[in-house]
Amino acid sequence: MDARSDRNAIPLAVDLDGTLIATDLLWEGLFILLKKNPLYVFLLPFWLTGGPARLKQEIASRVDIDPASLPYRRDLLDRLCAEHREGRKIVLATGTPRKFAQAIAAHLGIFDHVLATDGPHNRTSGRKCAALVAAYGDAGFDYAGNSRHDLKVFDAARNALVVAPDRSARRWQAAHQADAIPAPKPTLKIYVKMLRIHQWLKNALIAVPMVLSHEYFNPNMIWECLLAFISFSAVASAIYILNDFFDLALDRKHPTKRNRPFASGALSIPFGLGAIVALLAVGIAAGLFLPIEFLGVLAGYLVVTTAYSLSFKRMLLIDVLTLAGLYTIRVLAGAAATGVDVSFWLLAFSIFFFLSLALVKRFVELRTTAIPPGERIAGRGYRTEDQEIVAQAGMASAFSSALVLALYMDSPAVRELYPHPWLIWPLAPIVLYLTMRVWILARRDEMHDDPVVFIIRDWRSQIVVAIGAVFLVAGGW
Repeated sequence: MDARSDRNAIPLAVDLDGTLIATDLLWEGLFILLKKNPLYVFLLPFWLTGGPARLKQEIASRVDIDPASLPYRRDLLDRLCAEHREGRKIVLATGTPRKFAQAIAAHLGIFDHVLATDGPHNRTSGRKCAALVAAYGDAGFDYAGNSRHDLKVFDAARNALVVAPDRSARRWQAAHQADAIPAPKPTLKIYVKMLRIHQWLKNALIAVPMVLSHEYFNPNMIWECLLAFISFSAVASAIYILNDFFDLALDRKHPTKRNRPFASGALSIPFGLGAIVALLAVGIAAGLFLPIEFLGVLAGYLVVTTAYSLSFKRMLLIDVLTLAGLYTIRVLAGAAATGVDVSFWLLAFSIFFFLSLALVKRFVELRTTAIPPGERIAGRGYRTEDQEIVAQAGMASAFSSALVLALYMDSPAVRELYPHPWLIWPLAPIVLYLTMRVWILARRDEMHDDPVVFIIRDWRSQIVVAIGAVFLVAGGW
């Protein structure tokens, strides 16, 4: 018998979570469940009293996964497919619930047998080792795993393949000189994408009340705005991470969002949960240096964004109204941090202006998502035939924001605040230019899926905004 035949006579057992796929299906299933109904969070402690196996089974009985969209370790999967073609027996050995494991095995079509959690005991570590030894004998199988839970199985296997190892598995691999398939290390770019740092620029709206009150050189207000900016940015990043957890399945089907750190498996869900805790701590700590009213606005922002992630984003029109409100909350946060009063005019302008941009976002999704008539975009409340009404509402909101701005510029408040009020009149056509250009580009399919990010990155928009800022300052000088 040659070496290849000898190797093929020994089955290759493969772990699932963290090994075959760059994620953990228990965590993914949990977020699918909570997205389905957040009230399940109150049942989790009762399920945990029955041990990990019961928790897994309760979650698996209520949710489904899409095996085709999971982030597979491509190097390992290619190797398994080659072994399968050569006639080697491949076994999926996992602590994942059998429902999930069978779905993945059926999708890939390379596994001859599946060992999974399907009873009162969690089939990991010692129990997985015992099941493999009982089926194939001591040193009667090879094994591919990734974590400390696999160490006993590594010891019982004839040969071990350590895939994307954690610290314990890495030490074991080095001590035994075992074969390994390392995972790419996350780069700084991955962490930046996780935090969505480019989205922090939206929090510059916090400074709007200070600017409109002509307090640009007030060091106390500048410091308060900076603290508020740090607080909001940290909390916003925490919510973006949480939102990514709830949208994993949808993001993996999107042409660009599938490359997000958690959807692609570049970062693990437990790491993201730790990052959420750290970011919330930073946000609250920064907010403690500001008036209590700011913490109230921050708490409201946290509640509304969480509700948006869990439910509002799937509701027709409620989603865009919520997005517009979240932008306006940033303005209120700036007012609360600095003690500056916010006028009715500013709030009205913010609502209409940001509602227009939120509708652009949905319009772009409708234009770029291929769905049959009568069906909704996945995770949204919109259908293909809604494109025109969304566009009409967006343009109407854009013109309404310019009208509010024009009426404000003719109000007694402006004549009191601005020595040269005629200098701020160009702001109205500037707003119209920005919003109309965004809508024209959206209809040409040349718009980024987030129009605010587009305006921030677009040099023409930057020039126009800068001109508007000059007129605003000159009018109040």
